[in-house]
Amino acid sequence: MKKAPRMKALLALLLMPLAANAGAQYARQWPLHLDSPDAGAYRVVLDESVYRQLQSPMLADLDVLDAQARAVPAALLDPSSPETPRTRTVELPWFPLPAQRRGAPDIASISEIATDGSLRRVEWRSGNGGTVVGNGFVLDASRVDAPIQALRIRWTDTQTLFDLSVRVDASDDLREWRTVAEDAHLVELANAGQRIVRDRIEIQPVKARYLRVLPTDRDAKALQLSGITAELQAVAPTPQWQWRVLTGQRVEDADKRVHYEFALDGRFPVAQADLSLPGNSTGAWRLQARDDATAPWRDVAQPWTAFRLGSDASPPQPLHAVHRDRLWRLTPMSGASQGDAPRLRLGYRPEALVFVAQGTEPFVLVAGSARAARADAPLATTIEAMRAQRGAQWQPATATLGASAALAGPSALTPAPAPRDWKTWLLWALLVAGALLVAGFAISLLREKPAA
Repeated sequence: MKKAPRMKALLALLLMPLAANAGAQYARQWPLHLDSPDAGAYRVVLDESVYRQLQSPMLADLDVLDAQARAVPAALLDPSSPETPRTRTVELPWFPLPAQRRGAPDIASISEIATDGSLRRVEWRSGNGGTVVGNGFVLDASRVDAPIQALRIRWTDTQTLFDLSVRVDASDDLREWRTVAEDAHLVELANAGQRIVRDRIEIQPVKARYLRVLPTDRDAKALQLSGITAELQAVAPTPQWQWRVLTGQRVEDADKRVHYEFALDGRFPVAQADLSLPGNSTGAWRLQARDDATAPWRDVAQPWTAFRLGSDASPPQPLHAVHRDRLWRLTPMSGASQGDAPRLRLGYRPEALVFVAQGTEPFVLVAGSARAARADAPLATTIEAMRAQRGAQWQPATATLGASAALAGPSALTPAPAPRDWKTWLLWALLVAGALLVAGFAISLLREKPAA
């Protein structure tokens, strides 16, 4: 009975060098700090230090390992796909309205509005001085900085069951109103221990100082509200471009044509190019790239005219696709200056690696290897399934990079020796052994004395 634990311990000791060897295939590592420990899925944005370490044009030498140096499911997000924006919410102040009575000219509204447009007080009084309680309410959205696309209504636990049809109007002055939602429904029903609740009103996205919610039935009872939240229209974030500024050298080819060549120090996902020209100048340029000196140059953008006139300059030029080449070349065309070398500015948007926190913490990002390759997990399908369950705005939680440290260092960048073809060697060994055996038999026969 004591042999089983000893056997497990022995297997663990045997597997430890294998796990350590998995991490030793990479040059550097970055500790990952998880913002939400229980999120399960995370995305980490790559920084400049990671791109400079990567060797593979497909970023295959990029992975995430757990505490036992085991690779976890991970995949790289497409840099051309913008991040799905998250919906923001904000709590709105609300004020009750009077009952909607026909022919009640003695009702007056006293509203106190601050200098910034926000409502401080809304009071409704009848002609005899008594306060009139209504079944609608006004919302103060004067401090909201984005269009509102929905309202989420909350009511108290003492609210009786109801099915209420409402209309939502918008205004900037509390006098002129425009309808942004018609015949919306707020519902809470119950039967046999089951409940139906609808507390969200979708409206036409609107940016207005005030919103008004009115029941379509004037005799409907007022809701016992506890709070109202506005969902703001999601806006895709503006891409934040980062730039690598390269200084090149002037070269001439066999045909005496002038070129300026540049070297990029990492596998950056370059999608835009720009020139930093000395002084006032203008001219047409051709941009090409290749990954090594033995490959042919290829065009990566349409020829464009770059200029600088005082403080004005030409806009960046988009590339045909995302390029990660190491070598770049500018060729001046008609009218371009062939004097001082221009500086080449290459723009990129940092990518994100999505991973599942499978295994034990802490997790590390590893990069830089001529031997290891990441096996991409089908995380795109997983993300789509999660958004189908939790909403289109769902995103993996955030993981951030810590300070990098050397792992295997430059040795990880040396390709592994070509595997030996043991089958061929074994076949030749058998052939040689067979030939030697036949030769031995022949010699022994020649040495035997002839029979009398």
